[in-house]
Amino acid sequence: MSIQAPLRVRTRAVGRSGPTWTSATGRTTLLTVGALAVLAPVAWAALSSFKTQQELAAAPPTLWPRHPTLDNYTTGLRAFDFAQYLTNSVIVTAAATLLTLTINSMAAYALAKYNFRGRNLLFLITLSTIMIPLQVILLPVYQVVSSFGMTNSLLGLIIPPAATPTGVFLLRQYMLTLPDELIEAARIDGAGEFKIFLRIILPLSRPALAVVAIFSVIWRWNDFLWPLIVAQDESEQTLPVAIARFASQQAIPFNQILAVSVVSIVPVVILYLLLQRHIISGISQGAIK
Repeated sequence: MSIQAPLRVRTRAVGRSGPTWTSATGRTTLLTVGALAVLAPVAWAALSSFKTQQELAAAPPTLWPRHPTLDNYTTGLRAFDFAQYLTNSVIVTAAATLLTLTINSMAAYALAKYNFRGRNLLFLITLSTIMIPLQVILLPVYQVVSSFGMTNSLLGLIIPPAATPTGVFLLRQYMLTLPDELIEAARIDGAGEFKIFLRIILPLSRPALAVVAIFSVIWRWNDFLWPLIVAQDESEQTLPVAIARFASQQAIPFNQILAVSVVSIVPVVILYLLLQRHIISGISQGAIK
């Protein structure tokens, strides 16, 4: 009996480790395949931007460029006023992101830490606006922007889409995890509400703010429909609209379009790499509630 008992324990331990290893391998394989499926088009576009026009049109297509060249970048960036459109995109994205973080964080703090009548109803109404597409409210929003004289200006691209229900939701869910005792202790020490918000809530909400920031940057940087309608003047257009107009011209080599498109996604990729730790922690902790 003393010899068989350890054998049974050992057999059970091995039986438990088998499914764990199999499930881990399955998850890793699935995630790897998903990552490759997402990165494959981006990798193909980046590598094809170094190909010549003849090599890009070859059949069957090749992944690696046989004769890499930088002429696509130099010629494509000189074909239109790339610096002006890049400046417009940077200004609109940076200003809109700062305004989004300010408005959404204040609204989320009020919905998370203040008890008032109708708070949950107000949050549900705010959250329900996620289901309303831009095309439904495009005409009334444009009329409001036009009445304020913000058409053909960067302000018309920055202010209207500043408040986002997704940002309010993510920040509110994260702020609910912050202990109320910190706020009460600060109030006892004589701190005002605005000081509590700046000195306590915002520093503790850095991961969630990073998530909202990267989402806002991606939305504003890639936004096409709203800048196309509001900024009819070419000098006020952003980079996606300018690239689409550049691609619609006749006799424009596709390899130059790829080169310009690759340059346009570099800032977003760099920002994501800088904020990825905060993004992962912000999403995981905000999802607890």
